[in-house]
Amino acid sequence: MIAVLDYGIGNLASAHKALLAVGAPARLVARPEQAEGASGYVLPGVGAFAACAAALEASGLSEVCRTAVAEQRPLLGICVGMQLLFEGSEESPGARGLGLLAGSVRRLPAGRRRPQMQWNLAVPTGRSALLPSPEWFYFVHGYYAAPEREEDVLAYSEYGVSFASAVGRGALSATQFHPEKSGRAGLELLARFARSCEA
Repeated sequence: MIAVLDYGIGNLASAHKALLAVGAPARLVARPEQAEGASGYVLPGVGAFAACAAALEASGLSEVCRTAVAEQRPLLGICVGMQLLFEGSEESPGARGLGLLAGSVRRLPAGRRRPQMQWNLAVPTGRSALLPSPEWFYFVHGYYAAPEREEDVLAYSEYGVSFASAVGRGALSATQFHPEKSGRAGLELLARFARSCEA
């Protein structure tokens, strides 16, 4: 079972349906005990960093994320779900992320339309089987993650600045783009994630 973490905020339904569409045994879970025994986890997120961080913590599902990473179980963050993996964000000074990856979240630079709402190319660094080749994915975001460790970057994209559009370490991976809204390429990524959960 792949647990889609339902903390009351985010693109839950579309992420859940996309996983089901690729044959993954996905289930929405709203409480930590419902996630017990899961082979993998998905952390979606849409909206403001502070609101998402507070809702995740209040739900108790933040501890599920920490345990998954500690036990090297596959965890996939999506959009703000990716940003929550870091320590904090310029969007919400004082709000704390999960701190599972070192670094912070920064605002996209001036000079380009914000938020970025378009298809963009993600060029992989070769560090993850989830992203075997460059692909176009759909983005909706005004902020981007800036990992402290270069080796945590799984893919780069360009939008006024070169930024990490996918990050991860070990069984933890995350995308700034929305695979569930990215057609064939997105579904293939989710299918690869589901297979990693089976393994």
